[in-house]
Amino acid sequence: MAAPKADAQHSEVGVADSHYEKASLFADPTFWATIAVFSFLAILVWKKIPGTIAKSLDDRAQKIQDELDNARILREKAQAALAEAERSQAQAEEDAKAIIEAAKVEAKAFAETSRTELKERMARREKLAEERISRAEADATQAVRNTAADAASTAAAEILRTSTAKGPAKKSLFENSIEDIKKALS
Repeated sequence: MAAPKADAQHSEVGVADSHYEKASLFADPTFWATIAVFSFLAILVWKKIPGTIAKSLDDRAQKIQDELDNARILREKAQAALAEAERSQAQAEEDAKAIIEAAKVEAKAFAETSRTELKERMARREKLAEERISRAEADATQAVRNTAADAASTAAAEILRTSTAKGPAKKSLFENSIEDIKKALS
């Protein structure tokens, strides 16, 4: 009969366990921690803390989105400014090349004009020199002619004086003739 005794013990332990389970539910710290968490959550909901947190997070997200939008706009502006600067630089390089080409053409034209003007100036100076030489030759020829005429008239006058030294009237006629000859030769 030892077996019924064990059942009796077991039944007493079972009754004590069930009583312990009923009494221990309120004594269990896990139960009270769960109650505290649910109470805390209920107070949070009652005070609208999740809405405030959500609003704060939404505001923060909106602020971040605005900053991202501003950064995107600034990036687009920077890219546009960079593209404009590159276009301006390319245009400036093209303008510089055009100015250099124009300067080269102008320098060639100036050099050609200068050469032409120099040739014309040299031709004019040469012509003027030739004219001066011609005048000098003509003047020299005239001087030689005048000198020869003077010498001839002086010689003729001497010859006529000596051959016609007979009267004063003839001298005056002779001198008049010599003066006419000098005027004609000059």
